[in-house]
Amino acid sequence: MVKLYDKGVYLLNGTEIAETLQEVKAKTGQDITAAEAAKNTMAYHILEDHNTSGNMDRLQIKFDKLTSHDITFVGIIQTARASGLEKFPIPYVLTNCHNSLCAVGGTINEDDHMFGLTCAKKYGGVYVPPHQAVIHQFAREMLAGGGKMILGSDSHTRYGALGTMAMGEGGPELVKQLLNKTYDIKMPEVVAIYLDGEPMKGVGPQDVALAIIGATFANGYVNNKVMEFVGPGVGKLSADFRIGIDVMTTETTCLSSIWKTDEKIKEFYEIHGRQEEYKELEPGAVTYYDGMVYVNLSEIRPMIAMPFHPSNVYTIDEVNANLKDILHDVEQKALVSLGGAVDYSLQDKIRGGRLYVDQGLIAGCAGGGFENICAAADIIKGHYIGADEFTFSVYPASTPIYMELVKNGAVAELMQAGTIVKTAFCGPCFGAGDTPANNAFSIRHSTRNFPNREGSKLQSGQISSVALMDARSIAATAANKGFLTPATAIDAEYTGKKYHFDEKIYANRVFDSHGVADPSVEIRFGPNIKDWPGMPALPENLLLKVVSEIHDPVTTTDELIPSGETSSYRSNPLGLAEFALSRKDPAYVGRAKEVQKAQKAIEAGECPLDVLDELKPVMEKIKEVYPDTGKGNLGIGSTIFAVKPGDGSAREQAASCQKVLGGWANIANEYATKRYRSNLINWGMLPFITEEKDDALSFKNGDYIFVPDIRKAVKEQTAEIKAYIVGDTLKEVTWKLGDLTDAEQEIILKGCLINYYRG
Repeated sequence: MVKLYDKGVYLLNGTEIAETLQEVKAKTGQDITAAEAAKNTMAYHILEDHNTSGNMDRLQIKFDKLTSHDITFVGIIQTARASGLEKFPIPYVLTNCHNSLCAVGGTINEDDHMFGLTCAKKYGGVYVPPHQAVIHQFAREMLAGGGKMILGSDSHTRYGALGTMAMGEGGPELVKQLLNKTYDIKMPEVVAIYLDGEPMKGVGPQDVALAIIGATFANGYVNNKVMEFVGPGVGKLSADFRIGIDVMTTETTCLSSIWKTDEKIKEFYEIHGRQEEYKELEPGAVTYYDGMVYVNLSEIRPMIAMPFHPSNVYTIDEVNANLKDILHDVEQKALVSLGGAVDYSLQDKIRGGRLYVDQGLIAGCAGGGFENICAAADIIKGHYIGADEFTFSVYPASTPIYMELVKNGAVAELMQAGTIVKTAFCGPCFGAGDTPANNAFSIRHSTRNFPNREGSKLQSGQISSVALMDARSIAATAANKGFLTPATAIDAEYTGKKYHFDEKIYANRVFDSHGVADPSVEIRFGPNIKDWPGMPALPENLLLKVVSEIHDPVTTTDELIPSGETSSYRSNPLGLAEFALSRKDPAYVGRAKEVQKAQKAIEAGECPLDVLDELKPVMEKIKEVYPDTGKGNLGIGSTIFAVKPGDGSAREQAASCQKVLGGWANIANEYATKRYRSNLINWGMLPFITEEKDDALSFKNGDYIFVPDIRKAVKEQTAEIKAYIVGDTLKEVTWKLGDLTDAEQEIILKGCLINYYRG
């Protein structure tokens, strides 16, 4: 089904695989090196076209377009304004698909929307009102272009199927683009995703995506690399099918994706009235890839990602055949994911030897596409979901899709079966809509199934869980009134309805400045929209208190700053920070604030020992070895340890909340994604790496760690950082910071990105 090559490979004429240069020469007659052939990837050419450094080993990228949603754009624009923003230099689209509901926080969400509209007018952007489209569907319909690059402040910014290399990053990276700066990275490795064969009836894009995620996530095969989709199987897939696979590539922890394009993608652009944006892309005659994932589409079966990660995959047939064993395995994994905070069991979901689920959802950037929903309607036609616990909701990804589904009768077929069809909204994907009942089990064609993503609160004893599936098998399960069923078991007639895009829907409702700024417009600030607090520069020496330890194998950004109802406070840095780690370590905020008192005393010219008694013996011990440490050369703050933090969302708040609470660093064995490490750096936090494994750490929660000469070490790019755990003695530990660009160095030294641009 899926095979990983253990070394680099060559692709000949886009179809034939060769594993050595000898094979290449025998089959093509060409003498070529791996380095030369690596320049024939589609990714290389796009990156080269957008690189401003003149050095393809050290890229400085300028993007063509930017996009954000209403959880992220307020903070981005506020940061850019504080750093000197005068107008948006490139097209910047502000969508409103996350905080679409006004159920939490009073007027907060709509206040953010009005902030976005007035900023689009003032700075020359595009504003997409709530319920019009989810961020990525609008980008596919109206922004993508062959050979272009788009940067979005959402992790699932993936438009590779349309020939657009797109990346999801934390807000500060968009700020850099708004201030005419660059996105600085090393040239990433490129891995071929070779598609062969053709999917069988009933298999959908989520099935293919989950199979790839299951094969590549745990081993980091494509971590921070570009996935390049090639092979004869690509041509067997529709544009919507490719898009559905592509958007889920985020869950492999790759950096970006790009696909070869053809007449089906050209037709997509023509349907949307943007045929001039099509560009034919394909790899060169001899192309070298740093690895290859071979996928036989013909062997893919309907898949399910069981709680609590998209990589926890099985075929649905496997689950049904080994129900008790697999559910027990999920429960054992939950002991780690949930930390024993609640009793969690799925055994009561077995009814008559079959798995009963409580809820089905097809939603968002992954599930809400036209073909997915049409296929679901074809499957459920003539059935009904019943009048028991099971519920079924569908969220088309945009109003144009919704309108076409109304016109072609799909909505009528779904609603007659008992389905609720709702407007474009990302809420179910991050716990702000369709939250199941306590102990309920939900199946979803959406992007993630981490703990709490469905809305449960461990600190209140509430737990439900999510499994990811394709829309087709969700509809098949709905047709069987909630009993888990693969779509291949349903003899449905797929009508293959054709899509017609109504451009008037956006033309009549979306505000588009066409790049013309109007400085006379006054920005509307709701009372919850607050400026970032002042942040000090990196001191000469640093005293850190460990205020949280997380020993899970991977820590998601949702665990660092919970999603769901907290999203309403994301325009208020201090207000949102109150929720930091609240579902993972509820005592974190109090501990961090206690340490922060000392730093605030320093900034006020007062003695930190007067506000935090526990510092006195700590400073006495430090001064025995470093007698000059103290006034004018010391910063005091908090840090957390996590084994591998930062999987999942691009939300910068996972880092900024720690920063505004006085955080100076993270300590980790490794960082799950580039974007989380970048977020730490952009907020002036040190991304320390320790080679001490979590079960043998020399420090623990509550320990103070002294890092002398840290400013000098950052400035000089010191390979190893010496730090000291303060106890009866100063116990030395060695950390690393990893590679830093010149700009990243300066950002850390200045204390944060805002300070860096203020000068």
